[in-house]
Amino acid sequence: MSLQDTLDRMKATFEAGRPQEILDIMHRATDDLRHSGIMDAVLKNGDEAPEFTLPDQTGAGVSSEDLLQKGPLVVSFYRGVW
Repeated sequence: MSLQDTLDRMKATFEAGRPQEILDIMHRATDDLRHSGIMDAVLKNGDEAPEFTLPDQTGAGVSSEDLLQKGPLVVSFYRGVW
């Protein structure tokens, strides 16, 4: 199964049973972002990300350069408060 297939399945599972009015708001917000031009500035498949340092769960800085020395790096961003 491809990554896109997996993401499509996850989206369908997330949206199942949600009220249509909520889904409409979410889809409209996503469309607004796409039409804002923000997609022109995002990294594309194969692009090299700039080096960065971000805080870990304790607040200590972790650099992408250090992590890449250990192998491939995947970065996930979560929106909101957890």
